Amino acid sequence: MAGRYPSEQYWRLWTLLSIISLFSGLSWGIIARNAAKLFSRSILIGLGVVAALFALTPTPIPYRLLLLGLLGLVIFSAWVGRLAGKKIPELGKWIAFGWFLVFLIGWWLIGGGFILEGVSTNEWQGLLLTIFTATISIVICFPVGVLMALGRRSTLPVVRWLSIAYIEFIRGIPLITILFMGQVLLPLFLPEGMRPDRAIRAIVGLTLFSSAYLAENVRGGLQAVPRGQSEAAMALGLNTPLTLSLIVLPQALKAVIPAIVGQFISLMQDTTLLAIVGLVELLGISNSILANPNFLGRSSEVYLFIGFLFWIFCYAMSLASRWVERKLSRDRG
Repeated sequence: MAGRYPSEQYWRLWTLLSIISLFSGLSWGIIARNAAKLFSRSILIGLGVVAALFALTPTPIPYRLLLLGLLGLVIFSAWVGRLAGKKIPELGKWIAFGWFLVFLIGWWLIGGGFILEGVSTNEWQGLLLTIFTATISIVICFPVGVLMALGRRSTLPVVRWLSIAYIEFIRGIPLITILFMGQVLLPLFLPEGMRPDRAIRAIVGLTLFSSAYLAENVRGGLQAVPRGQSEAAMALGLNTPLTLSLIVLPQALKAVIPAIVGQFISLMQDTTLLAIVGLVELLGISNSILANPNFLGRSSEVYLFIGFLFWIFCYAMSLASRWVERKLSRDRG
């Protein structure tokens, strides 16, 4: 899961998992504050299955207890979050900002700095590197893709043609080519002595590739918004930025939620290509395990396990997108 990350610094990863579990439970409780039951029958069955998997995980007993403790933290914080959400309904508006803070804290815990010992990204391997590169790329490619979609529909010729050139050029190149270009050619365009580490170069490649496809998804949503919406907003005195941010973009993004999440899932799966450019992500660490004489002939178990991990994360994103769609549909009704 962590590759060559220093074993004496594992406490940072457990601390980060605890923070994520705590905030996941709080978010769950706050969002479900008006639900009839926080722990329905199906949820209790699911929690029981997860607890059984944690208890049976073939790891040392202290790690199993830590995993069960994290699950208990999620349950307890969900209960607390529901109580807090009922007393302070405005907390729901701060969930996204809270997750942004969790993201920054996680980056600091993993990478170090300030009062923590620094850990080079070359030592971030396994599932840790996969989640890190996928999360950063998703966070960056979304605003870039939206800007490129707006740029392609701009009335300014220079902005429009630059956006079209970027989108069509990137979409015409395989991802593996962009990753190789990022690893080999990017340092040639930087000042002498400035060489970003390989993980940052990989993130740049994934972001460039995914933002071009995301731009086309968003552009499809923009075209689905009736022109009368913009004209009505202009008639009410809204300027162009307010019309886009308050009227057009919310409707456009809502219409293409499945396509956007599908692109995020594809990006998550594309991180396996990082093994080809020398980065030891989840697939790369699996190949390293299979090269160990103690695990010869165990390829089916290893690949089934990493396939199961990818399915968990991708299915979680799919569930989240469906929940957002249902929530927005109810709000509209």
